[in-house]
Amino acid sequence: MPVRNAVSFLLKAVTAGLALAFVAVYLSPTLLERQRPATGIAQPAPPLAAPSSYAEAVERAAPAVVNINTTKVVAERNPHIDDPFFQRFFGDNPALAPRRQLENSLGSGVIVSSEGYVLTNNHVIEGADDIQVALHDGRNAKARVVGTDPETDIAVLHIDLKNMPAITIGDSEALRVGDVVLAIGNPYGVGQTVTQGIVSATGRNHLGLNTFEDFIQTDAAINPGNSGGALIDSAGRMIGINSVIFSRSGGSQGIGFAIPLSLAQGVMQQIIKHGHAVRGWLGVEMQEMTPALAESFGLTEVGGVIVAGVLRGGPAAEAGMRPGDVVLSVNDSAVNDPAALMNTVARIVPGTSVRLRGVRDGKDITFNPRVSERPTPATR
Repeated sequence: MPVRNAVSFLLKAVTAGLALAFVAVYLSPTLLERQRPATGIAQPAPPLAAPSSYAEAVERAAPAVVNINTTKVVAERNPHIDDPFFQRFFGDNPALAPRRQLENSLGSGVIVSSEGYVLTNNHVIEGADDIQVALHDGRNAKARVVGTDPETDIAVLHIDLKNMPAITIGDSEALRVGDVVLAIGNPYGVGQTVTQGIVSATGRNHLGLNTFEDFIQTDAAINPGNSGGALIDSAGRMIGINSVIFSRSGGSQGIGFAIPLSLAQGVMQQIIKHGHAVRGWLGVEMQEMTPALAESFGLTEVGGVIVAGVLRGGPAAEAGMRPGDVVLSVNDSAVNDPAALMNTVARIVPGTSVRLRGVRDGKDITFNPRVSERPTPATR
């Protein structure tokens, strides 16, 4: 090879090598990071993959959601029957006797056990003379009322069929605001329907709907007829019972409430075992503490609840509690709300002693009443 050509080839090879080395070093992540201006803005995270369909979840849960048809016999009475002038002319005419009519209503329920137990709302079957349950597979059965609990709006029914589908139970205590939920029921009697939304809030109370409230709030549409149906998670597991809507028009406005399964399941187990819900009770009426009342009681902080009334012969009276006492804690857990105190005591097994710490006439005092069983609404 001529010397000139060899020198030219060597120079080209060296130049190419230097160029490649420069590019490799210049494009290294370290140098790139040094050259980029520091903006302080975090890089966006990769988007989370959301399911494109909840069909599988619905397929798992839907067979266990049933339609409930109730019939009630109502006596329609002539409004003038007691009018003396009317009685003078018609007397006790048999034609004026109250006429019996049938009222029908629709709702939903959930088969929670292959043994045939159906969970629904008390208001769905309250006062019914006949209850018919229609399964997703087309079968029908007459239902028997096992028991009801109006204070949580829970009712347990039983149907006698073979090979009944039972819903998969989820964990309502693990729910977070923003979780996807699906409501399955029979709104307006049109047939089984599924609506989708998210958990808007948990632990909703002070709504004046039930005595004991701990609602899941959701924007999944819950319309009349959905009551008693299942609220499920994105995997098809039941986490609540559709109960009520907040509406000014009668239709869904994005605010629905469901009873969490943790509450409903506990009530159901007690109904199956005892025929009714068993709760602790002290026999006191409580009043909320306000800043003005706290000052009048000599309290440095607004906390606790005031004993407004004590039932004679009740557990609280026997323990020496009096109106005007301030209760600050139950078993060393602070209470700042009458409903919270009632709920705490309700969860205590009747017959168990409870430690109440409070204040009377500016002095610390402790009570140890033995909790009794809370009377049912019919016996109070």
